[in-house]
Amino acid sequence: MEPLGSTLTATYAHPRPTPTNFLPAISTMASSYRDRFPHYNLTHTLSLPWRPSTYYKVASNLPTLGPYCTRSQKVCESTMLPFVSNRTTLFTRYTPDDWYRSNLTNYLESNTSRHNSERLRVDTSRLIQDKYQQTRKTQADSTQNLGERVNDIGFWKSEITHELDAMIGETNEHTDVKKKLERALMETEAPLQVARECLFHREKRMGIDLVHDEVEAELLTEVDIILCCQERMKLHLDKAIAQLAANRASQHELEKDLSDKQMAYRIDDKCHHLRNTSDGVSYFRGVERVDATVSVPESWAKFTDDNILRSQSERAASAKLRDDIQNLLVVTANEMWNQFNKVNLSFTNRIAETADAKNKIQIHLAKTLQEIFQTEMTIESIKKAIKDKSAFLKVAQTRLDERTRRPNIELCRDMAQLRLVNEVDEVDSTIQTLQQRLRDAEDTLQLLVHTKATLEHDLAVKANSLYIDQEKCMSMRKTFPNTLRLEGFC
Repeated sequence: MEPLGSTLTATYAHPRPTPTNFLPAISTMASSYRDRFPHYNLTHTLSLPWRPSTYYKVASNLPTLGPYCTRSQKVCESTMLPFVSNRTTLFTRYTPDDWYRSNLTNYLESNTSRHNSERLRVDTSRLIQDKYQQTRKTQADSTQNLGERVNDIGFWKSEITHELDAMIGETNEHTDVKKKLERALMETEAPLQVARECLFHREKRMGIDLVHDEVEAELLTEVDIILCCQERMKLHLDKAIAQLAANRASQHELEKDLSDKQMAYRIDDKCHHLRNTSDGVSYFRGVERVDATVSVPESWAKFTDDNILRSQSERAASAKLRDDIQNLLVVTANEMWNQFNKVNLSFTNRIAETADAKNKIQIHLAKTLQEIFQTEMTIESIKKAIKDKSAFLKVAQTRLDERTRRPNIELCRDMAQLRLVNEVDEVDSTIQTLQQRLRDAEDTLQLLVHTKATLEHDLAVKANSLYIDQEKCMSMRKTFPNTLRLEGFC
């Protein structure tokens, strides 16, 4: 009997489609084994007695699929008949197309498996070689890094040793210089007292002369310079006492750092010479996860560098402290003497300026008195002019008043009327101008009188300032310690 059925029944050879398209179209099934991908293995058995009935019921209900031929329609209709002769067609599960596609799938899977296995073998061989080379290179890099580290530690050891030798050679020789500094400090009290006394006397100036002039600025500068010199002297005294303690602290830090460097040098040198065949090489599980690092290369180098820099700084300060004190004594003496001369020069210039200002005030006072007299005369002349203009205004206004009485048509705005109106305006404007000028002159007179009083008061102020600067202050500044005493030699 010729097997009946359709290629549509071989659904296991293709990926399971979406439920809405359970079976592909017939036109797509012809010779599909030539270009199809490997099929999916069936996840269920086809020997169940209910499988054919269920399969054909589902296939016959799809509207998009037609029967393969007229005989297939008859077979589909006969499935509902209970005849035994028709049951042979119900158990036909595959088609030739399914058979070819199954073989093709097996071939493809075999090729793929062999290709993957071959590629895995090649990749594994290359991986082993690459990892071996990488491991050797990593160990070589680690050995090189350890060698560089040993060199770095050796360099810093030599630097620390050199600095320790230099620090140990430093001694404390500040006793004599300290005594000289104390004597010089005592000598600065007298110039400081003189400068303050001058400032106190100049506070007694009056009025506008109580000014922050150059003399006061120089006096304040002199006080600041003397105080600054005293502070520097005291600072150097404190440095002379504290320098030895600072040197010892730096030396202790260098010795401790050198001890640590020596131990680290021994450990890293031992690690640098370890090889795969060395004795004592063993497993230490989990040691790579223990990070006992407390610093990084930058902070490690900076720590030692800071210790050396600190030691150099302290050593340089200790070595230069005696010279600094000597230079300080010379510099402070020169500064105080230079400022003393500047203050005296400022006093001389200020006294000359005050005397010149006093003479000019006297001249301006005389001119102001003369101007007051002239202004009073001008005010009188303005008043007389205003009085004279009143007569002209009266005449013009009287004429206008009389012309208002002209009868009927004679009350004309003729040229005479216009000229009289203009005359009244002009005379009135003239009187207003003269009255404004009179007020200005009176204001000027008041200003002149006020200026006269100011000049007289300023003249008295200048005389008082001259007495303070010339008689009191300059008489106190005739004495000043000499340079040898300021330098602490006697």
